[in-house]
Amino acid sequence: MTPVVLLTGFLGSGKTTLLQRLLTDASMAGAAVLINEFGEVGLDHHLLDRIDDNVVLLKSGCICCTVRGEVADALSKLNTMRASGDIAFDRVVIETTGLADPYPVLQTLTAHPVLRSHFVNGGVLTTVDAVNASLQVEHRAEAVRQITAADRIVLTKTDLATPEQISDIRARLLRINPAARSVTSDLDVPTILGGFGPATFADTLSSDHVCTPTCGHDHHHHGHHHHDADLDVTSFSLVIDGAIDWTMFGTWLTLLLHKHGDRIFRVKGILALEGEDRPIAIHGVQHLVHAPTHMDHWPAGPRQSRLVFIMEGISPDAIRRSFTAFTGLADVRAAA
Repeated sequence: MTPVVLLTGFLGSGKTTLLQRLLTDASMAGAAVLINEFGEVGLDHHLLDRIDDNVVLLKSGCICCTVRGEVADALSKLNTMRASGDIAFDRVVIETTGLADPYPVLQTLTAHPVLRSHFVNGGVLTTVDAVNASLQVEHRAEAVRQITAADRIVLTKTDLATPEQISDIRARLLRINPAARSVTSDLDVPTILGGFGPATFADTLSSDHVCTPTCGHDHHHHGHHHHDADLDVTSFSLVIDGAIDWTMFGTWLTLLLHKHGDRIFRVKGILALEGEDRPIAIHGVQHLVHAPTHMDHWPAGPRQSRLVFIMEGISPDAIRRSFTAFTGLADVRAAA
């Protein structure tokens, strides 16, 4: 299964600048990158070979493909060319437009009858403008949705922002998406891309982990409530002390997302399941739930199930009561 990384970010957030760095970095030699147009990212001086009108091979070794129609068509074409031996790649990066909601692309990877046999969600990378992001999340729902979908956030234009602006936007990003780690765009490409994905839920989930807006780890803040882009967005953690029956949990989560998926931007966490020694990582975006993943070890702290929800207009206590009523587990709390 080839991982697909989704590169998203609001208009002017530095997404194309980051993509240019990706395309010229040696660590991307095994990647295929899907973009809207070659000219938008200034590839002319990087071209090594034009395979056809829509596909070029760059000096860095990575392949660049324009998306003339649907993303599914572009991925299918790349997969066919790889199967025939015309090209080789071990991962894909897809750049979305600045106004795009990441969910439809993620859904394509799971729902497409052919693609789901060859490609898997490799994580969402979201660029955020340190100078202008505060206004964007207040007035543009697209910006909020891109941030809530992120597995990693790349903070850009930090050289143009004051320390106060950077501190404020980091704090705001933690409130919007406490499950995503943020890095700055001045880091090297392997550091920006390394070790992240939809199943990543770092060891810093221990209950005694205390962090600040400048802390460089994944976070698990609770009960944050704010009004960005006229959205009643809440992020909170659900903590379950007892072991969970997997079938029961899967049924509950499926029903919950079927009814409220449009308003549940993200659910992500680790589960202590009956009969399992290792934790299970789960990850969902709106109506879409990705395949669960066995983690190598438990993070520091008590062996509890912990779920982070980012939602619009739903009470955390309603989620807790729903889970308790469905599973019959008493040791369930919405952490505050």
